[in-house]
Amino acid sequence: MNVNRFPDRKIIVENQKYLYFGGTSYLGLPSNKKFIKIISESLKKWGSAYGSSRSSNIQLLAYYKAEQFLANFIKAESALTISSGMLAGKIVIDVLEKQTDSFYHFPNLHDALKQQNSSPIFEDNKIHKKLVDGIPEKVTILTDAVPSSSIKMIDLSVLNEISPNKQITLVIDESHSLGLLGKNGCGIYSNINLPNIKRKIMIASLGKAIGITGGVIASDSEFINALKTNNSFVSAAGMNPAFANSLPKVNKIIIKKHHKLIKNLKFIDQILIKSSLVDFDVNYPLLYPKTKNIYSTLKEQNIIITNFPYPNDLGELNRIVITANHKKKDLKKIISILNDDNKKFPK
Repeated sequence: MNVNRFPDRKIIVENQKYLYFGGTSYLGLPSNKKFIKIISESLKKWGSAYGSSRSSNIQLLAYYKAEQFLANFIKAESALTISSGMLAGKIVIDVLEKQTDSFYHFPNLHDALKQQNSSPIFEDNKIHKKLVDGIPEKVTILTDAVPSSSIKMIDLSVLNEISPNKQITLVIDESHSLGLLGKNGCGIYSNINLPNIKRKIMIASLGKAIGITGGVIASDSEFINALKTNNSFVSAAGMNPAFANSLPKVNKIIIKKHHKLIKNLKFIDQILIKSSLVDFDVNYPLLYPKTKNIYSTLKEQNIIITNFPYPNDLGELNRIVITANHKKKDLKKIISILNDDNKKFPK
């Protein structure tokens, strides 16, 4: 279905109004008036695009200030902005391939971090035997902060089982946790403190909760400096400098919207009847209803959710996305419909 303006909490399809519970604008920033005003002012100063290499003799301070802000926000030693989250992942993998003996990945890894020769970290429901064999080597572990179709942060405790002879680099994709999890939405990077991890690297799209087109890589200064000499980074243009310039200026809005999202999730937790028919966690803004035909049921009530056409156990995947812009009356309406089903199958 086509819409002719940004899909916020309400959309119009074929002249019909619907409540919208889809997309990835978790903090509701792209339609926020103060947010848009800041970006508009930045566009006047930095223009609509800048196609030069980041390694050019002309350096834009907008990038430096954005990266300093992101490093502080994420609580990392250093950060680097990239034109997209996908490219951020590809550049990180490209650099690590020259430093890694073996790659391993958690299930349902996003394409941004896929590496051709990576092995599943689990083998017959146990940690891969080569990770505990005691042979010294450099290994890189790839994971999403919140796996696809999940509502909970990844459990990294299995990494404690890896042989101490392995030198571990952890790469985590926080595209769907930056702005959502952690203090003020800083993500989970700063809270990963497993003793056997030598280096941790975070990548993320800024186009989800943060509402700005671009990507970020965060890690220690040594690794970030190494990225700056990578051919893909040198050859590519940076993210829009006007967007980069806006990042330090929208911090208060991000924090305010994050607090509003938390309130919405707590409200849902109070009114939702817990059932095996809905996957929900109070700390994360996604609900996965499992009732057959739920998409059609909600649409009949003038509610549109995200609907994926590929099959799962029920024949399709439906996702309800909660944002900071949803009002209590919106939440009451959709939860009351879910509760009608949940009463039939309580936990």
